[in-house]
Amino acid sequence: MKNVSILFLFLAISLAFLSCQDKPTPVNTLSENEISEGWKLLFDGKTTEGWHLYNRGNTPSAWIVKDDELLCNPDTFEVEHGDLLSNVTYENFDLKFDWKISEAGNSGVFINVQEAEQYPRAWTTGPELQLLDNLGIHKEYLNDTTHWAGCLYGFKSTLNAATYKPAGQWNDARILQENGKVSFWLNGVQTAEQDLKTPEWQEMVAKSGFKTFSDYGKSTKGHIALQDWSKGVSFRNIKIKSL
Repeated sequence: MKNVSILFLFLAISLAFLSCQDKPTPVNTLSENEISEGWKLLFDGKTTEGWHLYNRGNTPSAWIVKDDELLCNPDTFEVEHGDLLSNVTYENFDLKFDWKISEAGNSGVFINVQEAEQYPRAWTTGPELQLLDNLGIHKEYLNDTTHWAGCLYGFKSTLNAATYKPAGQWNDARILQENGKVSFWLNGVQTAEQDLKTPEWQEMVAKSGFKTFSDYGKSTKGHIALQDWSKGVSFRNIKIKSL
């Protein structure tokens, strides 16, 4: 009888463990530990509160919330399209988020963006963490290794090789900026590093395709922007900690 009781106890514990394993991880939430460390959500999972369309305020846009995702809907034409900008500006921060993109998709996240009428697009002032369907994009695009997912777009190849998830699957990314020094991560691997306060950076910009934009990459404080993509891009678990 004792052995039977032990067997039932073992089965109950096993079922409880399996039940916990099957339970999906909550999205767009912070753990108690994250809250105590100072993390804040930039996306509540329900609304676009805290964000607005670049240079157009809170006008209705192609950015919607669906199935706990903040996504750019490519199939809507009755609203404005454009990059989505954080209401708040950031200087020293740790930013983490999940992203997935459509087949052959090409998008990005910009930092230190300056919002003003003289800057027609977010990318004319803000450096970009490239988001790309590396596995589905046409091969000619990959000839420029500074365009791969995880890159500091247009400037450097990935610092280390990262694993890319196929279109429609979630990747995780991280952007860390402290005193002008920026680092990017993709799926746990550091892919870029650059000090934006150095003569080296100024020279890189002067030799790049961004040289015609006089204020590109000069600020180490600004908005965060999610790039509009005509075929769709989604984000979730966007969280930030000020340093």
